Amino acid sequence: MATDTYGTAVPAEEAVREALATVNDPEIHRPITDLGMVKSVDIGADGAVAVTVYLTVSGCPMRDTITRSVTDAVARVAGVTRVDVTLDVMGDEQRRALAASLRGGTAEREVPFAQPGSLTRVYAVASGKGGVGKSSVTVNLAAAMAADGLKVGVVDADIYGHSVPRMLGADGRPTQVENMIMPPSANGVKVISIGMFTPGNAPVVWRGPMLHRALQQFLADVYWGDLDVLLLDLPPGTGDIAISVAQLVPNAEILVVTTPQQAAAEVAERAGSIAVQTHQKIVGVVENMSGLPCPHCDEMIDVFGTGGGKLVAEGLTRTTGAEVPVLGAIPIDVRLREGGDEGKPIVLSDPDSPASTALRGIAGKLGGRQRGLAGMSLGITPRNKF
Repeated sequence: MATDTYGTAVPAEEAVREALATVNDPEIHRPITDLGMVKSVDIGADGAVAVTVYLTVSGCPMRDTITRSVTDAVARVAGVTRVDVTLDVMGDEQRRALAASLRGGTAEREVPFAQPGSLTRVYAVASGKGGVGKSSVTVNLAAAMAADGLKVGVVDADIYGHSVPRMLGADGRPTQVENMIMPPSANGVKVISIGMFTPGNAPVVWRGPMLHRALQQFLADVYWGDLDVLLLDLPPGTGDIAISVAQLVPNAEILVVTTPQQAAAEVAERAGSIAVQTHQKIVGVVENMSGLPCPHCDEMIDVFGTGGGKLVAEGLTRTTGAEVPVLGAIPIDVRLREGGDEGKPIVLSDPDSPASTALRGIAGKLGGRQRGLAGMSLGITPRNKF
């Protein structure tokens, strides 16, 4: 720390820049100093510090967050009496340089999760028919794994029936930097959905090639960063999106969601059997709406019957020739539905409820597989296998 001609302590520029290095861009989640976002730092003789920060785009939705974070970080430096933050906007060349830096020199339109050496587990959450709670399961598994310390992303690949942003509480808008899209986050989970690009509740009326293109953009053009787990919420059935996932991310593992009802189980088994043709692995089966706990006694009311998850797992085991486990059964819970409507996943709002306990158990198994993969890459014995 220097002193002025009157002997007053003046903060050193180095200390101010070290403080700025603790400020992460809220969308990219990397220090603004590493991203070239600090344009200038000026320190007055009275200890007033003026910082000019580059935004990636003029309409950046996180401008207020960046201003607050920079102000708070610099204000903690000894000798700082006042912090003034000015926002500027990157030029085209700066944005191109930033995009190239984030891609790490790789070619555009490359799906990072499909590349050799990728340590991201990709789970494609599938169902045979709609209405079995596939999206609710996806959102809560994502939130549970994020709460457990994993870096998680969700692609709302159900283009026609997109619902993940509402269920996850993601009300932010993506920001575009050149040809790269910065996804918003909610409850510690990065998420992208076609619903973030459509006005109001307008329907999406697309055919196969456009669906493939949208999924490709979500996987290749979105800056996901270093994810541990990526969940894809697929539309019901074995249509265009399921086939595109197999082409774009052939290493994606299929997680099948069903209800106990035999009719639903038969359709779910049909959907999971696509793995035989696409040469993908089925990681397991989740039975949702497995029963309704009686509010007056301890007995379970089998509203949709019993055994659907087991039937699907046994059928897929026979079809694929590989053991397909039932990862868990989730009871019916009104709070699970309410959490989806309010954007508050039940695993966070009521973590000790029976539905949350089941969901967190499934998330623990899936997350444990990822920790095992990361451990093996470092020469560490996996802590959890299945």
